[in-house]
Amino acid sequence: MTSKKYTLLAGLGCLIASTGFAQVSPSHPYTAPHPLYGTYSVTDSNYYSGKRLQQHNDFMVGTSDYPAKPKDMWELGIKAGSFTVNGDVNARMGNSFGFGGHIRKSLGHVMSLRLEYVYGVAQGLNWRPSTGYSKAPADNPWIAAGYAGAPVNYNYKTTAQDLSLQALFNLGNIRFYKAQTGATIYALAGIGVNTFRTSVNAMNGSSKYSFPAPGTQDNVDRKDAIKAAKDLLDDSYESPAERDPSVKWSKMFAGYITPSATAGAGIAFRLSPRVNLAVEDRIIYNMNASDLLDGQRWAEQPSLSPDKDFFNYLTVGLNFNLGNKSRRVEPLYWLNPLNYAYGELRRVPEIVLPDSDGDGVTDQFDQEQTPAGCPVDTHGVSRDTDGDGVPDCKDKELITPTYCQPVDADGVGKCPCPEGCVTEKKDDCAALLGALPSVTFKANSNTLSSDAAASLATVASKLRANPNCKVVVVGYCAATKRQQQLSWDHVNKVITHLQEKEGISGDRFIFSSGQEGGDCNTVDIRAAAPGEDGPNTVAPPHPNLRKK
Repeated sequence: MTSKKYTLLAGLGCLIASTGFAQVSPSHPYTAPHPLYGTYSVTDSNYYSGKRLQQHNDFMVGTSDYPAKPKDMWELGIKAGSFTVNGDVNARMGNSFGFGGHIRKSLGHVMSLRLEYVYGVAQGLNWRPSTGYSKAPADNPWIAAGYAGAPVNYNYKTTAQDLSLQALFNLGNIRFYKAQTGATIYALAGIGVNTFRTSVNAMNGSSKYSFPAPGTQDNVDRKDAIKAAKDLLDDSYESPAERDPSVKWSKMFAGYITPSATAGAGIAFRLSPRVNLAVEDRIIYNMNASDLLDGQRWAEQPSLSPDKDFFNYLTVGLNFNLGNKSRRVEPLYWLNPLNYAYGELRRVPEIVLPDSDGDGVTDQFDQEQTPAGCPVDTHGVSRDTDGDGVPDCKDKELITPTYCQPVDADGVGKCPCPEGCVTEKKDDCAALLGALPSVTFKANSNTLSSDAAASLATVASKLRANPNCKVVVVGYCAATKRQQQLSWDHVNKVITHLQEKEGISGDRFIFSSGQEGGDCNTVDIRAAAPGEDGPNTVAPPHPNLRKK
């Protein structure tokens, strides 16, 4: 019978979850200027109590990092279901019922308090006869009825009431991937006061029942045995169950009155912002007279020691949220506290820092209003590689030796004539250009590094200062086809860069690749000797050579 009960409730839960109303989509959380939960706005002071209004105001002006806790609705609930005793006697599920109501208030998004009242009637009947009651005191109803050790079918009817204060812990409303949950799981624990009265059906009018002897039911189908026991008994429950004199008996409730403890779990389905449906199971433990809930505290052989009984309360209920929706939000255990944080993250404006001169350094850190097109350092100051006072973007001689400074407006220095220079020919480009830097490539690479590009800028500066001079661009190694092609690639790369990036005319270069006596990854640049000439372009030796 118990398995059928849980199967039925599991099916009910699946039906509710599958109908689609369990997931109710709230209004889009980003439609309001400052959403808090669903359509509620954090800017609306109506949702905050007087003692939290100051925190709300501080939050609105930016002096508090946290919004105030809003006022939320109270929950009023009604429920009904199965109320049974877990004890020495088999419960009769069809004859056991309970109902009650509660009021609940949230303390936060996870924890809430609930005051609940329960009224329950539980019945039980053993399908096999027993004799263990013979070890009980004289006020045991079976002994008092004069059965004197004869077999009996234990039975009982217990009427109980329980009032408890419970702490509920919500497990489902804090969601990272959607705004509103449609179902939430919770656990509960609490303490309270319990009163109950148990009676036994020991007499058939004024005479005893004739119960079957032990062992005669062993070969009888259980269902048939239960039916026979039910048919044998009337519904009088005329005999009070055994009493425990150490436990207080209340005349007002005509039964025991003792402290109680309760624990359980449930799942609630949100039908609307005002209504939810809950399926819950909890146990109620009577702290003092707990072994007499079913009227029988003496178990059968081989053990005759008392054990502990408890109530099981399995219910389906409807809960209603009470309060003015213009002044109170839904109960906090239904609301996702991440909604506001996510909403604010979506509303953070794009941060645009001003850069009035467009040099890539924001005005906050820029120490100079740089002319357009001039490269700058991390402080926004125009680069001046040689420190001659002329920025690189205007310097026609990018690297001017210190001994050639000061320079003219174009950044070109006037170097003193070395001893004997008057005898040199004015068209001796080797003297005019001086030593020119080499360019080094990584092994098997034809990519110019930033250092190589800077060196070529120096070469270009000197060529611009000496428009009548040519240079020879020399690449090395020709032992294999791959070396011949790579040497050609290196020379071509240097000449192409000087033409396209530095604006040097192509007729000022002499193309010389595949030479001996140098490093395969290095290209040397030297001034052309007087009268020296050669092609400025050469066809690649092996253009179709497959490259690694």
